[in-house]
Amino acid sequence: MKLIIGNKNYSSWSLRGWLAAKQSGLPFEEIMVPLFGEDWDERKRANEDIAPSSGRVPVLWDGEAVVWDSLAIIDYLADKVGRDRFWPKAEDARAMARSMVAEMHSGYLALRRQCPMNVRRRIEGHAIDDDARADIVRILTLWAEARARFGEGGPFLFGTFCAADVIYAPVVSRFITYGVPVPGFAMAYMQAVWEHEWMQAWIDAAEDEEWTLEQYEIEPAGAA
Repeated sequence: MKLIIGNKNYSSWSLRGWLAAKQSGLPFEEIMVPLFGEDWDERKRANEDIAPSSGRVPVLWDGEAVVWDSLAIIDYLADKVGRDRFWPKAEDARAMARSMVAEMHSGYLALRRQCPMNVRRRIEGHAIDDDARADIVRILTLWAEARARFGEGGPFLFGTFCAADVIYAPVVSRFITYGVPVPGFAMAYMQAVWEHEWMQAWIDAAEDEEWTLEQYEIEPAGAA
């Protein structure tokens, strides 16, 4: 298999696809395509690896099979290695995990737009609006419920690391970058995700990247 990803400092969906590939336990080749440079439009048209996705990443190639979209990659890999590697075994826990993943996949647009992922930066006093605050409250509420109901087996949302943690890992990064205040249980969860060996490998690679995308190097607009 080969996985096409974007810049590790900025590409939240690439992080999800990469963590999913790591979670599968299957060997894969990682190919990084720098996003949004001056020649990006030309390069994405010329790159056969990302052409099926209209230039979006991540893209997983497995022989002749091609899968784009991080959630589709999770589902595809779960079919290959067994869903228990990605999802909680208990039906009630699995139902909540799938719902949380779907909600993250389709929602929280205000938070995404106002707090783009930037692994390297730490920003104080970043202003967000009520919609983004509502997204944060909703995420913390879901984290609290998952931890309280199903987190007894370990430090992650459903105890052991699963698809829900894969999908919410970029949110952890955003909360750290923008200094989002969180309660103690959430801080402990974020620390567990941030210190996971796969996350540390991603963070180290992001620190070493030479690319800077000015549209994501935003400055705080005042106190939130």
